[in-house]
Amino acid sequence: MKRTTLPLHAIAWIVGAFILIPIVYALIGGFKDTSQLSTNPFGLPSPWQTGNYTEVLAAGSFWRQMWNSTFIAVLTTVVTVSLSAMAAFVFARFAFRGRELLFTLFTAGLMFPFAVAILPIFVMLRTLGLIDNAWGVILVQSAFGLPLTIIILRGFFRSIPGEIEEAATLDGCSSFAFFWRILLPMARPAMATVSVLAIVGSWNNFMLPLVVFSDESSWTLPLGIQQFQGQYSSDTSRILAYLVLAMVPALGFYAVAERHLIGGLTAGATKG
Repeated sequence: MKRTTLPLHAIAWIVGAFILIPIVYALIGGFKDTSQLSTNPFGLPSPWQTGNYTEVLAAGSFWRQMWNSTFIAVLTTVVTVSLSAMAAFVFARFAFRGRELLFTLFTAGLMFPFAVAILPIFVMLRTLGLIDNAWGVILVQSAFGLPLTIIILRGFFRSIPGEIEEAATLDGCSSFAFFWRILLPMARPAMATVSVLAIVGSWNNFMLPLVVFSDESSWTLPLGIQQFQGQYSSDTSRILAYLVLAMVPALGFYAVAERHLIGGLTAGATKG
């Protein structure tokens, strides 16, 4: 290892420790009872208590909230990636008056804080009858996910050589056929990247479901964690177990797709 890279490796280890230590603490804390957390907060459980995890897994509300989160995350991803792919294709492969201005308007959405828009969003959703409706969350999340997704996909689409499109056109391929049959399969790493970002962002969203859902049967896992924390405020170990189980699907999906995520971001950055 070169000396010049030692500071970078040290910083990476420090950042990794800051991320990993709270997760490990919550995981181990879920196997303790409250008295063990008070007397031995950083040591291993003695004895190991599995009841916190099994009780959460046996609760029907947990699985209902996981289904709600999964349903919303999957549909949000489908809507966001589908619309963004078509818009990014137009921005990347077509030249028309005002293209860059319109693209700038999309990118400006990255600077628009969600919290500022929460009141008009609530009024709009109430007018449209989308309160206590999963589509109220899906459509808003998709709208706020469009700017970043379009930026990533546009950079990747622009990296595809023009000769490929010319050859497809000579073979009688229309613009839509080129987009559907050739461009999208070639853009699989970038599509995986934006899909991971959309799913994880939806899974962790708390404020929007809190505003949209008043019916407990529609709650997502972040809302369930808040309710569970209030119900078992004195049982910290059970709260930690609930929190860990709620993180597992998102962490598992991210671990599986991590290679595609890094590859897609790198490709868009180096070829765009």
